[in-house]
Amino acid sequence: MQCASTAYHRVAEISERSRGERSVTRIFDVSDFTATTTQGSLLDELESAIQTGSAERRLETLRRVTDLFLGGSNKFNEDQIAVFDQVLGHLIRKIETRALAELSVRLAPIDNAPLETIRSLARNDDIEVARPVLEESARLTTSDLVEIARTKGQAHLLAISGRPTLTDPVTDVLVERGNMEVFHRLLSNETSSISAAGFAVLAKAAEQDELLAEKAGRRIDIPIKLLRDLLLRAKEAVRERLLAVMPEKVRNEIQYVLNSVVQAVDHEVSQPRDFASARRFVELLKEKGELQEKDLLRFAKAGQYEETVAALSLLAATPIDILKPLMQSPRCDGLLVPCRAADFRWETVSAILQMRFSATPLPMLELDRIGQEFAKLSKASAQRMLRFWKVRESTQASA
Repeated sequence: MQCASTAYHRVAEISERSRGERSVTRIFDVSDFTATTTQGSLLDELESAIQTGSAERRLETLRRVTDLFLGGSNKFNEDQIAVFDQVLGHLIRKIETRALAELSVRLAPIDNAPLETIRSLARNDDIEVARPVLEESARLTTSDLVEIARTKGQAHLLAISGRPTLTDPVTDVLVERGNMEVFHRLLSNETSSISAAGFAVLAKAAEQDELLAEKAGRRIDIPIKLLRDLLLRAKEAVRERLLAVMPEKVRNEIQYVLNSVVQAVDHEVSQPRDFASARRFVELLKEKGELQEKDLLRFAKAGQYEETVAALSLLAATPIDILKPLMQSPRCDGLLVPCRAADFRWETVSAILQMRFSATPLPMLELDRIGQEFAKLSKASAQRMLRFWKVRESTQASA
């Protein structure tokens, strides 16, 4: 076999260097590179050579074995590669970090690199060792990447986020555990696949980061409803840049929705609202024991805006000054907080949301999405958030 003959010749050159390296020769000169029952004892000899050799000797041996593999990697079969895997596995246990980092760089681009060696390098706590294979090695499976993303730090997550053709299971973990730097690199990686849930988290993070918002908006795979919400929240300059690069059909659809929502919000904000008389009315109902959630639902379905807000204020123990901007916002998630804190049913909540901008009712798909968000929001979390808003409101009022 030609590749085996070449390998024998090159290892013969190595064997002239040292006694420890002759052990390497013997390992590769066993049954045409296939595993045999004698390899255990030969590996024991290699281990002995590594234990007694100097750091320079170990590094030289590692480089020569790596050279040998790279010289014939395109011809070796899996049995032969497995032998290299065993040898390298023994060597890297006693090799310094700088040598491991060099090995990682050399093996990362090789599609049939020794599998367990690649896995060991990828899991190394030193990012200089792990980064090359995390970013490039095709040997790492989705399961490998998920496990590493769940157990390692941000530097490892950042390296993974730049890999080509990332799948949803991996990117879901990156979004769950990653920081803003990871988010930026992941969104810039156009070959990565991101789930709808992952995009929702990234869009939320983009509220505080204009560049992240622009990167998210440029993704052709972002769900259309998230793109619409993202553009609603984005600053005008960011929105204009994103609309400019969109396909005409998508741009027209998004622009129509944006204009409709903006007009509805402007109309609502411009409406004079007298909450004083509505407040007196619902307080009277409460004194009589006649103010319940069903009454709030009735107000909302009838389009009685002031009475709805006043009733919501009393039943959810939330000042009207906090509710007014929530009612006027194009976003719906803020109103979910007092409604969940008061433990309202979804029927009541959806009626309030639909009543806010009667001229632009929420599409059913959007309403379903908000319903899922409401179901995930716990009562305790909503109550904590509401307490924070009340403290902030009282602090600003007294300032």
